Amino acid sequence: MHGKVVIVTGASSGIGGAAAELFARNGSTVVAVGRNEKGLAEARSRAKSSAGTLVPHLADLAEMSQLERVVSETLDHHERIDVLVNSAGVLKGGSLEKMTLDEWDKTMNINLRSVVALSQKCSPHLVKTKGNIVNVSSVAGTRAFPNLLAYCVSKAAIDQFTRCTALELATKGVRVNAVNPGVVITNLHKRGGMEEKAYEEFLEHSKVTHPIGRPGTPEEVAELIYFLASDKASWITGATYAIDGGRGETCAR
Repeated sequence: MHGKVVIVTGASSGIGGAAAELFARNGSTVVAVGRNEKGLAEARSRAKSSAGTLVPHLADLAEMSQLERVVSETLDHHERIDVLVNSAGVLKGGSLEKMTLDEWDKTMNINLRSVVALSQKCSPHLVKTKGNIVNVSSVAGTRAFPNLLAYCVSKAAIDQFTRCTALELATKGVRVNAVNPGVVITNLHKRGGMEEKAYEEFLEHSKVTHPIGRPGTPEEVAELIYFLASDKASWITGATYAIDGGRGETCAR
C-alpha cells in the first residue's frame, strides 16, 4: 500500500481511526475524514513518524457539499484515489414503536446514503487506478437485534450494496468488500446515548455473547480492512467478512 491514496471516513476515532493510522504506517497517503477536529488532530500526531502521511479532513458526510469537497480536494492535492474505506457510522437505539422518523433518517443518511454517494463519486477515479472499496458493516447486518431497527437495516443494506457494486465494478477492475464486526470497544455506543455505567456492563456482557470471550478492538478490524484493500486480496470481491469473535454464529441470549 506504499504510495497509495486512501480516503477513510469516520477517521477521528474507533475503527476508522485505527484503519487510517494503519494505512499511514504502511506508507499510504491517508485522507482522514471525520467530524471531530480534536480526534483528527490526535490521529495526525500519532501518525507523524509513519512511513506515509495522515491528512485530517474535517467534514460532515450528511452534507452533500462537504462530501463532494472530500473527493475534489483529494484529487486536487493528491491527483488520484486508490482506496475508499467507508467507516463513518452512527448507532441510535429504537424499536419500530419508539423510533422517530428523524432518528431513522439520520441513521440512513450517515450509515447508508453517505456510503452510496461517496462510492459513486469515487468510483470513476478508482476505475483509473484499479482500486477498491472496503465498507464497514456490522454483525447487525446479518443478524437481527431488538431495539436497533434503523442500525440493523442500514447495515443489511450496506452488505447488499457491497455485493451489488462488486458485480457492477468487477469488469472495470475495482473490488468492493465489507467487514462485519461484532462488538468493538469504541465510542459508538456512548455517542448513541449509552451512559458510561451501562456501557461497562454491556462490554462485560459481551464476554458471554461472543464465543471467543471478549469484545474486539479497532486495531483488529483495521487489520482486516487493510488486508482487503491490499493486493493480497486481489481475487476477493463482493465478500462480507465476519470479524466478530463468533457472535454471528450464536443464538439470541
